[in-house]
Amino acid sequence: MNSLNKLSVYSKLVPKNARVISTSALLNTDDGWFSKLLVRRIEPTKESHSRMLSDKEVIYALHTHNIRPDSVDNYLKNYKQHVDLIHSHKAELGCELVGSWTVSVGDMDQALHLFKYVGGFEKIDKAKQLFKQDSSYQLLESERGKMVRSRHLQYLLAFSFWPAGEVRSPNNIYEIRSYSLKPGTMIEWGNNWARGLTYRRAQNEAFAGYFSQIGRLYNVHHIWCYKDLQARRETRESTWRNPGWDECVAYTVPLIREMHCRILEPTEFSPTQ
Repeated sequence: MNSLNKLSVYSKLVPKNARVISTSALLNTDDGWFSKLLVRRIEPTKESHSRMLSDKEVIYALHTHNIRPDSVDNYLKNYKQHVDLIHSHKAELGCELVGSWTVSVGDMDQALHLFKYVGGFEKIDKAKQLFKQDSSYQLLESERGKMVRSRHLQYLLAFSFWPAGEVRSPNNIYEIRSYSLKPGTMIEWGNNWARGLTYRRAQNEAFAGYFSQIGRLYNVHHIWCYKDLQARRETRESTWRNPGWDECVAYTVPLIREMHCRILEPTEFSPTQ
């Protein structure tokens, strides 16, 4: 497909009131990761935004638990048993833990657990039915209920242009930057961030990016991985010296209704450290 045809397809993916950025330097590569977002022959009115932005039949479940301050240690012991029980059914359910963290800066006494289900909502429905009848699972849930103040669950899809959340070796900190977007702006957000990530690929700190399907809608989570807070500072400062990054920020900030940043530390049983 030549560049003019690609631009024609691209114009169909972006809302009429979207800010269009220059992509000519990237349109010359037919097989590039960025072209996956631009060349799909889809009318926005014919298919959901999620299908344009995510190519995988994988659902992610993000559990956010606010823990009683006097129960953190017991909570983590309980949740490790919870994870072990889920993994004992991994072959049947296609479910596994991607990452498990506690918040060290931001919402204190909070834990985040990210699971992925290979096979979509069918596997999630199957897991719900299975564990509803599992007495060990129900006992752990009952005990954990006494240790938490509140809980929230989101089902997410992964942005196709972000890394896949592969396991990192010790020792790292993670940052989750959560954005509440204006309704109708997800395509524009994806377009700008697909380009924006090219300015941060060299540092290898991008871990994964997701957007909500069920739960808080028009909600986006970007997860970054750093060696420590000083490395985070140096990486972010160096990014601002890359020509084009300021343009990406300028185009995405108006799309945001609210944003939230938390620094995370992996739990003992988190697959990614």
